[in-house]
Amino acid sequence: MSNTVLVVDDHPDFRAAASALLAAEGFEVVGVAASGQEAVVVISALQPDVVLLDIRLPDLDGFAVAAQIAELADPPAVVLVSSRGAGTYGPRLGRAAAVGFMAKSELSGAALRRLLDGSPRAPA
Repeated sequence: MSNTVLVVDDHPDFRAAASALLAAEGFEVVGVAASGQEAVVVISALQPDVVLLDIRLPDLDGFAVAAQIAELADPPAVVLVSSRGAGTYGPRLGRAAAVGFMAKSELSGAALRRLLDGSPRAPA
């Protein structure tokens, strides 16, 4: 099972809350990033198994970041998150280079494991 996680979100309170929640539920949070550009750099350095990636970031949106991550030699699994529901993003979610989507309000270790266990990695 994938267990190292990078949390990418521009809101420090969400980064802290998600990190604490996931750590309490058995994941090892190896780092955080506040922007898409920072995430790509940190992924190369830390090589997490999973990237919890906010869709709405200040520099690049999560879809663009996920596409960049998919180009890496050994890309981590990407799970897109947002405070908005899946319907907001429509068919873009199905085309994203991610294993799935989760509303921030639904985040839990169990929900993340279900996404990771039940969804094949999106093709690069």
